[in-house]
Formats: sequence, C-alpha cells, structure tokens
Amino acid sequence: MSPDMETKIHNSFAAQSLMRTLGAELTAITHGGVEITAPILDTSRQQHGFAHAGLTFSIGDSAAGYAALSTLPADHEVLTTEMKINLLAPGKGDHLVARGKVIKPGRRLIIVQADVFAVEGGVETQIALMTGTMMPIAPK
Repeated sequence: MSPDMETKIHNSFAAQSLMRTLGAELTAITHGGVEITAPILDTSRQQHGFAHAGLTFSIGDSAAGYAALSTLPADHEVLTTEMKINLLAPGKGDHLVARGKVIKPGRRLIIVQADVFAVEGGVETQIALMTGTMMPIAPK
C-alpha cells in the first residue's frame, strides 16, 4: 500500500464526525486490513450497561470500508452497499476493537468482513461478526 493511500485513509477517518463522537481511533492499516478501537463510553452503552450495538456496527462498518479502500487506487472512494451483523456476545469491557478485512476484491464490488471484539482486562472476546459489500467509486 502506498504512503499516499495510508495518508488518505487517516485524513478520511479524521473527517468522520461520528468516529470523533464515539472516541474511536484508527489503530492499524495494512493493504486489505484496518483496525479501529473505541472506548465503551457512558454515552455509547445500552440499557444493561453493555456497549450499544450501534457502536459495534459503526466501528465494524468503518473498519471494513477502510480495508476495502486500502485496496483501491488513490483517486477512488468506497461506499457501503450492504452490511450484515451477527451479535455474538454482550459488549462488556473497557473498549471495542474492530478488525476489517477484504475477503474478495473487485472492480464493481468488494466483499468485506469485520470482526469486533470487547476487551476487558486485556482479554478479547468476539462480540460481532459482520459481512458486507462495498462499492468502489471511481473519479469522474
């Protein structure tokens, strides 16, 4: 992956106001893979005190989307066209980690996956498995 693409992903992530609101951070970028970490804030919990599924979905979607973007030419963008989430366990812990990866790259569609983990005392527990489709957007 080119340094330009890594800079593009960092700049794009920084422009996402929702990620700032959630306290999320971009913690790793590789060709075809991105990791995002977010604290489980009091403002992102559901009624039982666990991380809200909206937090889980948001960081998983962004991790998968940026993983897809990392495989494209620097002048392209990407949009989510479909995303499915399987919630596997409650989001209990200090923070969440979403690891997005490309399953199958393509010119018209990119198949992605995100695994989301709750981290408590340094121990990761997978809380969600997400699969989706991203659409590359070429410049006009």
